[in-house]
Amino acid sequence: MEIKIFTGFGDILLEIGLALIPLLGFFLLFQFFILHLPRARFFNILKGVIPTFLGLALFLQGVKVGFFPVGSEIGATMAAMRHSWLLIPVGFMLGFVAAYAEPAVRILILEVEKVSSGSIPQKVMLYALSLGVGFSVALSMARMLLGIPLWYFIIPGYLLALLLIRFSTKTFTAIAFDSGGVASGPMTVTFVMAVALGAADALEGRNPLLDGFGMITLVALTPILAVLILGLLYNRGQGGRS
Repeated sequence: MEIKIFTGFGDILLEIGLALIPLLGFFLLFQFFILHLPRARFFNILKGVIPTFLGLALFLQGVKVGFFPVGSEIGATMAAMRHSWLLIPVGFMLGFVAAYAEPAVRILILEVEKVSSGSIPQKVMLYALSLGVGFSVALSMARMLLGIPLWYFIIPGYLLALLLIRFSTKTFTAIAFDSGGVASGPMTVTFVMAVALGAADALEGRNPLLDGFGMITLVALTPILAVLILGLLYNRGQGGRS
């Protein structure tokens, strides 16, 4: 099978350019009228735009020719197997490693550790978020295999989150809802969702539009619950020491 890595790369470059130009324009306006950064720092920021542009373009091209086709093929192959229930544990592992490698998650846990003066270590947050995402992907695969409507999980999940907020601190509540956003980043969306869509397309009686989508909603929910539960454990530990 011939793989043309740079097929359609020109269109990707154009899309990224059109997306970055407004941001660059806002920065230049702020620089000339408000910021007035030193010339050396100003040009360093402009130099940083180049690897940003190339990085985004190469990432999206890789998603187009690599992540999407491979993810769809994995999902379709596993759904066609005799033991299709293996999608559940495999989904958990894929969700865990996708969150573990998610750049936005890394930035969040770094900032949390820094702002909390090390009282909330990076590894604790990382494993909590990764387990939450893994559980959500496994739950999505089970929902797809059994044909359970999405709102059966969404409504109880957010009601549980609201209940946990009452017993959590303001700090962990704020971190939790940011966690839901960063966990559903490019690694999860581009690869794990492709696996879910491929599986839904291969399963008999399943509609990819109804059963394949909706996974990202669960991915955004379970990290919130995971961090809120982590906050309760922290509060109990502090109460036990006091």
